Amino acid sequence: MSDMITADLVDLDLSADTKEAAARALAERMVALGRVTDLEGFLADVAAREAQMPTGLDGGIGIPHCRSAHVTEPTLAFGRSAAGVDFGAPDGPADLIFLIAAPAGADDAHLTILSALARQLMNSEFTDALRAVGDAGTAAALIRGDETPAPEKGAEGAEGAAATASAEGGSQNTAAAPAAASAGPAAATEAAGPEAGERPFRIVAVTSCPTGIAHTYMAAESLENAGREAGVELVVETQGSAGFTRLDPEVIAAADGVIFAHDVPVRDKDRFAGKPTVDVGVKAGINRPAELIGEVRTKAARGEVTSGSAPATPVERAGEAGEGYGTKLRKWLMSGVSYMVPFVAAGGLLIALGFAIGGYEIKSAPSVLDHFVWTQTDSWAALMFQIGAVAFGFLVPVLAGYIAYGMADRPGLVPGFVGGMIASTINAGFLGGLVAGLLAGGVVMAIQKIDIPKVLRGIMPVVVIPLISTAIVGFLMFVVVGKPIASAQKGMTDWLNGLSGSNAILLGALLGLMMCFDLGGPVNKVAYTFATAGIAVSNPSDSAMKIMAAVMAAGMVPPLAMALATTVRGKLFTETERENGKAAWVLGASFISEGAIPFAAADPLRVIPSSMVGGAITGALSMAFGATLRAPHGGIFVVPLIGNPFLYLIAIAAGVCVTTALVVVLKGLRKQAQQASAGGSAAGTAATAKEDRQPVAA
Repeated sequence: MSDMITADLVDLDLSADTKEAAARALAERMVALGRVTDLEGFLADVAAREAQMPTGLDGGIGIPHCRSAHVTEPTLAFGRSAAGVDFGAPDGPADLIFLIAAPAGADDAHLTILSALARQLMNSEFTDALRAVGDAGTAAALIRGDETPAPEKGAEGAEGAAATASAEGGSQNTAAAPAAASAGPAAATEAAGPEAGERPFRIVAVTSCPTGIAHTYMAAESLENAGREAGVELVVETQGSAGFTRLDPEVIAAADGVIFAHDVPVRDKDRFAGKPTVDVGVKAGINRPAELIGEVRTKAARGEVTSGSAPATPVERAGEAGEGYGTKLRKWLMSGVSYMVPFVAAGGLLIALGFAIGGYEIKSAPSVLDHFVWTQTDSWAALMFQIGAVAFGFLVPVLAGYIAYGMADRPGLVPGFVGGMIASTINAGFLGGLVAGLLAGGVVMAIQKIDIPKVLRGIMPVVVIPLISTAIVGFLMFVVVGKPIASAQKGMTDWLNGLSGSNAILLGALLGLMMCFDLGGPVNKVAYTFATAGIAVSNPSDSAMKIMAAVMAAGMVPPLAMALATTVRGKLFTETERENGKAAWVLGASFISEGAIPFAAADPLRVIPSSMVGGAITGALSMAFGATLRAPHGGIFVVPLIGNPFLYLIAIAAGVCVTTALVVVLKGLRKQAQQASAGGSAAGTAATAKEDRQPVAA
């Protein structure tokens, strides 16, 4: 903190009467010290952040702040206003104003220091000392932590200070008790803490704000203080700009309730599903923490819980502590694939519709820019085909860009996308995209480890890293690895085109096994990505379309088979599984393999092998029948776009019937074994009882 604020950055007689004037006055001090290079540009960034959400807080505090490319190093300026400046706080103007300037590429160490300051603002002794300090040097020392604020209230200390601070609206801690009372009976009853011997109520919380510098950490401090006041065990995960450490899964599992105080999406939100949850903005976490605690306790008493949320994207799951390189590599690749799939689906379906309406010759139609007739069917077919072709053009760049994103976050996007586009340009295709993404992410991660002078840190993420990493990745793709990868891609394409007879059938069986092995997991995604990569061109080969057909057919088998099995032999399944079976009809018909997951989770040793056998049969039959598919998704709804649709449906039906029969037989054998075991046990018990009743021989 010593290099972040000095006496020159303190104004104890700030005369500004508007928040804009206050920010300008403090920013001018930063400019004078060379901490800000462009005053107007920096103030525009401050105003943009203020427009997202007012930065005034209860207790007379204003914290205008932003990240800006015009900041050379993390800097803090402090101003004290006698008249007060309106920063939008509910309780009125702010007399303590902190202007926080962070470079666009601020390092974690400085951001951690700023987060510590934000927490200090929740301490009434700290803010009272700043109101009483007489010179700029002492004020700067207080903010740096070089001096400890001494309470001015004498021996009565806490009570007197609390009363004064509460009257001024300056203390979140002292406001906790009245807030608990206003939050309802549950909060008021529990404010005194748990009875002797009882386990305290446990809460986990997540705080986050758009900039991740101040409000995130202030809300955390406020919630923790209120938790202590109420006798609650409260642990906070701060998802700020300095990164975040995920709460221990055991801590989350043991929690009785959850508080989300956030203005940006909570990362990995699905970790907290199934618990009583209060979901509010970050300012509510700062201003009324005890009320939130009371609210979550009330929900827990009523038994209210949240349902599961949508899973986090792969990039949000990357980089867990202790993971091996193999696990990380899989997540990075799945990150790229997950972002690529929507382009595949949109582009592929549009191209397939274009062919369905206008025939395969539509690929030779002139551009709709030059020729489009509203009343002609062929014009609409050409429009769909050409839009789909444009969407397909993004596949390899998106794949590479988001692999790099999964590795290095946003700085990896530019070299990743450029490397992917180069892969497309030199016909390195899908393999080239994989390599380009890994290269881009690795180069950016290496650059980020270099110790950069402070003066350059502000321009690192927007100028230096994109420039250097893109140049390196471009050189490697054009000069070093591009040509060998393009040759490998051509060889694989020629091999696929040459598949026929038993080789094609074996490939179909293998892809069917993969599609049904983990039902939407990594192995399933590898098979699906292999298939979609083959049709991700404007003119895919016949072999590529056969592979796509086999993959989609096999992926439909597990949920459809589970739905059929629950229909024909419902007694072998639980009531919940029978209900899931009804939904599995639709999921299977829509090519959503995950519809079989509830059944596989309950009985993996019978469901998964049965599904794999049925999937392999379907994949093999689809290849043997020569069924083709240009659309990468859609299930039963794109049958009109399938080559040899009748035989294709027979292949799916065969796999479904085989899987159903195997599941029914295996579950039936298990039930018979259980009944035999129970019968034997009962017979033994009866025999023992009979012997006990026999008279003893004389």
